[in-house]
Amino acid sequence: MTPTTPAADALAGRVALVTGASRGIGESAARLLAGHGAHVVISSRKLDACEAVAASIRAAGGQATAVAAHIGDVAAIEQLFATLDDRGLVPDVLVNNAATNPYYGPLLDQPLDAFQKTIDVNIRGYFVATAQAARRMQARGGGAIVNVASVNGRRAAPGQGAYSLSKAAIISMTEAFARELGPAGIRVNAVLPGLTDTHFAAPLLNDEALMKTMRRQIPLGRAAQPDEIARMIAFLCTPAASYVTGASVVVDGGYLS
Repeated sequence: MTPTTPAADALAGRVALVTGASRGIGESAARLLAGHGAHVVISSRKLDACEAVAASIRAAGGQATAVAAHIGDVAAIEQLFATLDDRGLVPDVLVNNAATNPYYGPLLDQPLDAFQKTIDVNIRGYFVATAQAARRMQARGGGAIVNVASVNGRRAAPGQGAYSLSKAAIISMTEAFARELGPAGIRVNAVLPGLTDTHFAAPLLNDEALMKTMRRQIPLGRAAQPDEIARMIAFLCTPAASYVTGASVVVDGGYLS
């Protein structure tokens, strides 16, 4: 039996907020959600980059609004949701995708400020955004939240200790929120991408010696394209996944197998 495929208008009349949506996985997810009929809010730190994506979606016949916000700043997250309230764009869908990894190297040499930045964006930012969205979703009778974690949350990567532990926390946070918010009709799931061809992963992708090793560890033998991750994100946001919550779905070309 094949999974239900979301209809083209599966999110018609819904508002979907995607953080870190100016490029990479977030941009691909935003475009796909717009293709399913959602009015997508494109958010990242730089307004011009957000507006470029939003304008492109509108030019293709979709609905999109750009609102900048720094997910590592609690006040900025609160202002983001206040702005959406003022504009009548209360999210029915939230995709927590914005992330950072400011340090690559041994954990014992990790600068504390880089560690704190990782925690502030990757854990606290997801938590605050989820709480803000969920309070509004409760009043609307339900919603869907997807957290973009990583295979690093299941298998820590050398040189990426803090990033890996932050992604493990996201998996646990997903399960905790799913249990608490399920009775309110809010589904909370996580997607765990493997190595993906994005600007974020460029330091890995540009290291040919490392990539030679990585490709041997991935049964499909390559990095994912952002749209391959976006398809799973979109599925979990739509009614096609109506009985899925608390799940951590791996999209990694077989890396964890």
